[in-house]
Amino acid sequence: MTALIDLKNVNKYYGDYHALRGINLEIAQGEFFSLLGPSGCGKTTLLRTIAGFEAPSDGTLHIAGADMNGVPANARPTNMVFQSYAIFPHLSVAENVGFGLRKAQMSKQEKMKSVEEALDMVGLKGFRGRAAHALSGGQRQRVALARALILKPKVLLLDEPLSALDKKLREQMQSELRRLQRQVGITFILVTHDQEEALIMSDRVAVMFEGEIAQLADPQTLYKRPVTRKVGDFIGVMNFLPATVKDAAAIDLDVAGLGAVTIAEDQAPSGITPGAAEVGIRPEMMSILFEGEPDRGQITQATIKDRAYYGDMTYYDVDIEDAPKPITISMKNMIGRPVLEVGDTARVSWDARSLVLFSA
Repeated sequence: MTALIDLKNVNKYYGDYHALRGINLEIAQGEFFSLLGPSGCGKTTLLRTIAGFEAPSDGTLHIAGADMNGVPANARPTNMVFQSYAIFPHLSVAENVGFGLRKAQMSKQEKMKSVEEALDMVGLKGFRGRAAHALSGGQRQRVALARALILKPKVLLLDEPLSALDKKLREQMQSELRRLQRQVGITFILVTHDQEEALIMSDRVAVMFEGEIAQLADPQTLYKRPVTRKVGDFIGVMNFLPATVKDAAAIDLDVAGLGAVTIAEDQAPSGITPGAAEVGIRPEMMSILFEGEPDRGQITQATIKDRAYYGDMTYYDVDIEDAPKPITISMKNMIGRPVLEVGDTARVSWDARSLVLFSA
């Protein structure tokens, strides 16, 4: 991996508040990279540090091999799309998109051509004369993207750009942003608190808590193999059950509600020792076996405590003997598969390969 952006031991203090804590991070050329975490975790501070709106208290930041220490935001090979879009309402779409070219050494015809190309890129061909205040939220988002891309930055920084959109438009723009990134081939860095958005769009994701990177991985690894309980709990839905490590070398466990089980080395943290621990399992990794379906994997008896019907899916909370609290199971609603009622009993199948072990 060729690093376009390289941060080494970057710290940021606001008085006594330690906002970024020893960040070490490399982001590759052409990568779609996401900074994910709850409010106040430091992700926006890190993005603004890359952009040049914040200066690190110590540590180094290089972009394309150049030291960014003391380099102002307008002199960096980056551009930023803000959460508010920052569209000028008194200007037309074309004037907004071409705003950054006003001092460029280009002819009027060249500028017009660049504006047309940028608008075509974001699906707004034919909108150049439209008043900015007459645009929908999704169209404003596209104008902001076109205005940023027209300057051909090495890095496009996206500060929660989809948060103001409704669910359907947000999902559409997620797909369009990913397509656009592949088309232009430049590095995108997205800040988001939406776990699903980060998983859908990113090549890699850095999960942040309290100014630190808790885990950096591709979406599949992040979801299937979170390195801590906190990461597992933050990414999607995960059931947690108390466990006892009986044999640390063989990774033999006794899991509340599931019984004795042995897991593989990649399902456990390094340096695991015998004693109290905890396992996690995703709702879709457990299945309710309906009438006529053959047994598969390991089988546990359960009682339906609650359910939530979502159309394509039904989420069940089930009671399993010796489990300290209900376990959530998600099931695809398919032809011939009934929706169970509260109080029904069911057979639940699961596989030891779906478990993730966390230190207590």
